[in-house]
Amino acid sequence: MNLELFEPEANENILPYDGVVEDFGSILDAEQSQKYLNYFLQHLSWQQDEVILHGQYYKTERKVVWYGDENYQYHYSGMAKQAHVWNPALFRLKQHIEQLTGQQFNSCLANLYENGTQAVGWHSDDEPSLISKTGKETVIASLSLGATRKFSFKHKFKAEKVDLLLQAGQLIVMRGATQGYWKHALAKSTRVIEPRVNLTFRYFYPDD
Repeated sequence: MNLELFEPEANENILPYDGVVEDFGSILDAEQSQKYLNYFLQHLSWQQDEVILHGQYYKTERKVVWYGDENYQYHYSGMAKQAHVWNPALFRLKQHIEQLTGQQFNSCLANLYENGTQAVGWHSDDEPSLISKTGKETVIASLSLGATRKFSFKHKFKAEKVDLLLQAGQLIVMRGATQGYWKHALAKSTRVIEPRVNLTFRYFYPDD
């Protein structure tokens, strides 16, 4: 069965407990998704990501770029990241997603996976700069463009795992206690030969 023949259905929460991941289904049709993908592949300022994991410096195969409301410097994966001024098309998508979710975002981390050999391992987006000083929940809206890829959640303390196939135009929103209790990952696949762009809209609190 070719799952890509079917539109992803909306789901208020794909997690069984300890967090909320809302699946909005497809918020862009196939033509819109392809146009955005082609545009972002050409016009975003892609570069390899630099991270520090367990005290070691790495340069990732996948490429990334940050955009934001201000010329902020954010800290992420042990490194300082400089935000670019919003790309106009990216900013329009941000506004659209804000209307759908009822959330405000001031930045976007865009990820480029050029094929199925590029992936990202288990991690949580739990950096202090994503958490407000009042302890308000972390909310991250993730929009997929391009190739369909397997995305998974794994509970940090229990033997629970949730898998889903993210299609072009599909939006999921991680909120609540998700980052505290769950890790997520994008799996490798030798069958995938086309690129995928993932746009993760966040609210970052600038360093004091």
